[in-house]
Amino acid sequence: MKRLCRYGLAVVLATLAIPSAYAGNQQEEALADSVRLALARAIGDTSPPKPQFADMAERLRYLRWLGEMSDRLSKRLPDRQVRLEFLRTSWYEAKRAGLDPALVLGLVEVESAFRKYALSPVGAHGYMQVMPFWTRVIGDGQRNKLFNMQTNLRYGCAILRLYMDMEGGNLFFALGRYNGSRGRPEYPNAVLGALRKWEYLH
Repeated sequence: MKRLCRYGLAVVLATLAIPSAYAGNQQEEALADSVRLALARAIGDTSPPKPQFADMAERLRYLRWLGEMSDRLSKRLPDRQVRLEFLRTSWYEAKRAGLDPALVLGLVEVESAFRKYALSPVGAHGYMQVMPFWTRVIGDGQRNKLFNMQTNLRYGCAILRLYMDMEGGNLFFALGRYNGSRGRPEYPNAVLGALRKWEYLH
């Protein structure tokens, strides 16, 4: 019981500490069975985030990216081990979903300010503020798993990829749909502004 109370208190404190983060509010909508099945398969793959590289040059570029992003993120996530695990996982899940890692980092900054236990007033969970209904639609129904780092990033990246496909690659509308504010500029502009902080041009 004490352990559960401490967990609940940690969630509340983490939520209160988020400075002006946007609250994710994806809307549940009908999905074709084929789309739902593809998403469920993507989420159900529990393989660890171990990237594969075509050659040594690609691997070295990744390691340079990891080092630079770690420096940039050090004030937000001071624990080096946690920071590196987060960056490795976000890079892996972004690439796996065909997304730019800078976009994912920008979205996480806006959505949760890099708080693992962020919980919005509408119930969105974790780093990428995933709405719990997704665990019922494409997962096992266990919403508490959305506070797991890899699970949250995998759901968030898969959902953003879905919205990108639904919007024909239009990032502005895909981001609006992710936030439940499609057509309004505030959220897409915030994410695109944050994205610039995480671009890697080397």
